[in-house]
Amino acid sequence: MRIIVTGATGRVGAEIAQFVDQKAHQVVLAMRRRPDDSIDFDTLRSKDLQQPEKFGADTVLFDFAQAATYEPALKGADSLFLMRPPGVSDVDKRLKQIVEVAIAANVRQIVFLSVTGAEKNLLLPHRGTEDYIKSKGIAYTFLRASFFMQNLSSVHRAEIKADREIFVPAGNGKTSFVDTRDVAAVAAKALTEPGHERRAYALTGQAALTYYQVADIFSEVLNHPVTYANPSLLRFVAKRLKEGNPLALTLVMSGLYTTAKLGLAGELSNDLTDILGRSPIPLRRFVEDYRSCWL
Repeated sequence: MRIIVTGATGRVGAEIAQFVDQKAHQVVLAMRRRPDDSIDFDTLRSKDLQQPEKFGADTVLFDFAQAATYEPALKGADSLFLMRPPGVSDVDKRLKQIVEVAIAANVRQIVFLSVTGAEKNLLLPHRGTEDYIKSKGIAYTFLRASFFMQNLSSVHRAEIKADREIFVPAGNGKTSFVDTRDVAAVAAKALTEPGHERRAYALTGQAALTYYQVADIFSEVLNHPVTYANPSLLRFVAKRLKEGNPLALTLVMSGLYTTAKLGLAGELSNDLTDILGRSPIPLRRFVEDYRSCWL
């Protein structure tokens, strides 16, 4: 089976290949870089991941912003792992084009990385992508993932390392953090095993935590105090913009943390445990595994 993985340098796509039996399936990492270029995994994991060759995976040129790369990349593919790319204009149009090309290329299944609550919220862009894939009649699996633990080692890495604080406007709301390694493991099963077609899974961690609790875990593992600033939404937006972050991304993040503040991000699901046959990776283990990136 030939499996195409988009977002191959992202936090989920980069991990999928290690969970797939390379003797039984061919995993192809679709990347914007030339296939012979290396991948920088520094913000993904603090261990020894450097290049896709470490997983035995092939690579192919693919650029969400360049429709001409779609057909060559998807030619001969059996399954497609699809995600919404950050920083791409007219992303909905692009995703629809990719789905159309996949169908024309006789791809049998699309595994789409969605978000928790997509089935309930018509305003989430992921909902529109889910509906479009459904409407085309192709077999699908939707992975509705909760807030990634790895956001703490990438987006919020600098503030935790330099300022020793977590600066997000989530109030006292709880979040059911999920490790992207678990999401990738589920994706690998959905891509290679029968029984996942036309299914949607809510992928969460094993506990819903406030950011005060998250800060306590960081303090214990890093052996120095880490605090949760709990800023107002206005302070958060002002700080992000002052740091040079794009307004659009800042507004998206504001929406996500407001969801948490309202108590809408703490729902727990057993889907991940049922699929993997084990408990989700807890936040403490995540912080221990990535410890060096905050020191």
